[in-house]
Amino acid sequence: MAKSDDKKAKPSDAEKLKVLKKKLKKLKATVKQAAAGLETRAGSAAESAVAAIRAAKPNKLVSPLAPARFPDLPVIEGAEFASGAAGIKYQGRTDVMLVRLAPGTAIAGAFTRSSTRAACVLDCQAKLAGKPDAAAGAAIIVNSGNANAFTGKGGQEAVDSVTGGVAKALGLPRERVFSSSTGVIGEPLPAQRITAIIGDLAAKLDPAGAPGAARAIMTTDTFAKGSAASFQGEGGTINIVGIAKGSGMIAPDMATMLVYIFTDAQIAPAMLQRMLSARVDETFNAITVDSDTSTSDALILAATGKSKAAPITDLRSVPARAFGKALTQVMRDLAQQVVRDGEGATKFVEVQVTGAADTADAHKVAMAIANSPLVKTAIAGEDANWGRVVAAVGKSGAAADRDKLTIRFGDMVLAENGWRAPSYDEEKASAYMKRAELVIGVDLGLGKGKRTVWTCDLTHRYIDINADYRS
Repeated sequence: MAKSDDKKAKPSDAEKLKVLKKKLKKLKATVKQAAAGLETRAGSAAESAVAAIRAAKPNKLVSPLAPARFPDLPVIEGAEFASGAAGIKYQGRTDVMLVRLAPGTAIAGAFTRSSTRAACVLDCQAKLAGKPDAAAGAAIIVNSGNANAFTGKGGQEAVDSVTGGVAKALGLPRERVFSSSTGVIGEPLPAQRITAIIGDLAAKLDPAGAPGAARAIMTTDTFAKGSAASFQGEGGTINIVGIAKGSGMIAPDMATMLVYIFTDAQIAPAMLQRMLSARVDETFNAITVDSDTSTSDALILAATGKSKAAPITDLRSVPARAFGKALTQVMRDLAQQVVRDGEGATKFVEVQVTGAADTADAHKVAMAIANSPLVKTAIAGEDANWGRVVAAVGKSGAAADRDKLTIRFGDMVLAENGWRAPSYDEEKASAYMKRAELVIGVDLGLGKGKRTVWTCDLTHRYIDINADYRS
């Protein structure tokens, strides 16, 4: 029987190849689609993981040394506050504060001595050195998230834009508008984001708005800082209110990070400046977190003159002494709050130096101890290693005599007469180091010079915070 004519012929090699190519193309498309899906899911998972890690970071944990609550602040007549979100670095975060001050307000200031001062610092110094119309009103505008430091010619242009915007909105001379910036160094300040909300800020100025203003100027701070004092002047009450920010890069060499103090006292600018300058060394120049001086440190003191109390005109008068005492109280409280919020801090440490040849030597010794990484890490580890205090005294550059030196932790004498004290008890010393607040005392036995400074311990959290500061 003959073969069937309709039997299909076998496909040629060329046809087989064509079919295989089609199958391969479909397979590649399927693999590509599957890979894209995996990549999307992996990317989403990675983003979720990163978000979870960031959310878990303890940067936002409040310092264990923080005050129990933000203090009640009396209203300072002639001072109004507002705060808002400009999106300078983070969206939705309050990052700008505005203060309007009544006509006739006296202004004094203290600023960083850094040779790389930010544009806003240079601008404030120039305005205070000039002779602006003191009868006019005044204003302060502050942003967080960007330091406007080391930003070239554009830095001053940004300051002019921001202060000019405030001057226009509030009807003030530009020379009476002071600005501050805090945050990352070397990034251009997005001034337009600030000027865009000045109108909104001006519309909600409030005499009771200081707490919100304190929150607006925070960067790595874990809590807002405020302080107040009141006393009876001649014919009425005089109030003082201060707010501050600061947590790292604290070794001020003039004042501290950013501090704004307001009073309703009637006092002339020159006298106000003298009273401020006289108290800087014992307060804001007596703190350190990490021995680094900021480019942006600024302290502005404003006296609105709205108190019913008689003007303060004589530094030797009873009202002047009372004002000086209250001002010192507010300045010291704010300075110590900055240390209590030191980045990663778990211990608040007071260093008391007495018996120095003079005050300058006492300050050298106190700051050498307070800035010593070895002392600070020993404190973090709760190690009563008084030998590190000895080493810090020796490196300070101040006059010292081994056989006249006495070292105390709290009320315990650890070393004296050039040797470990006979009463030294390692167990008691170690138990003392477990406290959250410590006192290290050093008597040099050489003279009457003395100085007290405040510092904190140095923990791994400090590294974590600063390694991640710009991200």
